[in-house]
Amino acid sequence: MSDTVEKIGAHEVAAWLRRHPAFLKQFPDLALTLVVPRDDGPTASLASYQLEVLRDKNRELSRRLADLAANAQVNERLAVRTHQLTLALMKQGSAADSLRAMAASLEEDFAGDLVRLVVLHPVPGLEQAPWLQVIDESSPLLASFRDCLKDGEPICGRLQPEKNAVLYGGRAEEVQSSALLPLPGVGLIAVGSHDGNRFYPGMGTLFLRMMGEALAVALKRFDPA
Repeated sequence: MSDTVEKIGAHEVAAWLRRHPAFLKQFPDLALTLVVPRDDGPTASLASYQLEVLRDKNRELSRRLADLAANAQVNERLAVRTHQLTLALMKQGSAADSLRAMAASLEEDFAGDLVRLVVLHPVPGLEQAPWLQVIDESSPLLASFRDCLKDGEPICGRLQPEKNAVLYGGRAEEVQSSALLPLPGVGLIAVGSHDGNRFYPGMGTLFLRMMGEALAVALKRFDPA
């Protein structure tokens, strides 16, 4: 019974102190005599404990600030490259040249290990290229891509083996993660990486979407319809 009363009393004291954080200012001698247990060593005074807590918080804030700065730099570089790609697509004089510019940018500016473009219709003037496939939208090869070609939602991470086989052919086993951008009515853009952590579910796809939209608009300029 006494243990229960003591625990309830301790909780009440703690609650009261939380409501009156300036209480120890009135009794500085009490603040100096309070002992705070530490997990990794001897006990410490309240003042030194508070200082240590503040230092830990400061280190954590500094780490977060550094992460934010690093992310901002990455996003800035992506924004510049996406803008440059958009300008390059605007300068092309044909659908074939637009697709070539897209593939070159993904390989060079965005450092894709394996870049693949699948188009649903033949493109005049576009010769065979390692990064290009022309697959009719009714082909069974695209059965596993039906849903994403319908909704246009990007997919990042490890793709299913059947998707990898269609996109990368004989080099499918080299690809550990991919960024896949379906363009309804146009085809598929895939960037494969040898690194399994390069592309992952939940990563931001804003710039990927922007690149896809830029290509779709560029191709639409040469649509005979």
